[in-house]
Amino acid sequence: MSMKNYIKSPSPQVQCIVDALSQVIDPEVGESIVDLGLVYGIEVTQNTAKITLTLTSSACPMGEMLLEDIHENLTKMLPNEMGFDINLVWEPPWSPDMMSAEAKQRLGWD
Repeated sequence: MSMKNYIKSPSPQVQCIVDALSQVIDPEVGESIVDLGLVYGIEVTQNTAKITLTLTSSACPMGEMLLEDIHENLTKMLPNEMGFDINLVWEPPWSPDMMSAEAKQRLGWD
């Protein structure tokens, strides 16, 4: 399921996660990982969130830094009783088509 499906009518837990991830900025592009389309899915069951995401490339030099930022923002913004599991995937591969219309416009790709 794409992030667009989560954003239409997210639960309070999912919205909190989206808000936290929206504050993680890819330093090479200057856009949030949500607007870049790097977040593929969020699944909340009881007190655990499973977040499936990717990077722009498996050779991304900022990958480790982005994962640390994701962990830090989720830890800071989620309720203490909620845990999370980050699932880094490479399929489907990321492409610029996955970016939000707003990010494409800001980057001059519209």
